[in-house]
Amino acid sequence: MITWTIAQLERNSADGGVLVAHWRANASETVEDVEYAASSYGTCGFTPDATDSAFIAFENLTEADVLAWVYEAVDKDTVEANLQTQIEDKKAPKSTLGLPW
Repeated sequence: MITWTIAQLERNSADGGVLVAHWRANASETVEDVEYAASSYGTCGFTPDATDSAFIAFENLTEADVLAWVYEAVDKDTVEANLQTQIEDKKAPKSTLGLPW
């Protein structure tokens, strides 16, 4: 299961336009009562235009609105594939730690 969230927004103080969205994608999978988890964090920059008809005032924004912008700016499928790879690597590690003594 992969969950995307907005962790924080940076906005223009004058018009409230979002300048930067900080996003996080979390993935988890439980196998035989063991939970494997992975996460990714990133930012997306925007150039808001308060005169644009699609502009949404800060107080009217929803997380879904901002996530839609993030999905347009990042390769969502690649992020999710990388998360799944992290989980698969945890389920079947390619290396282990230890000493022979």
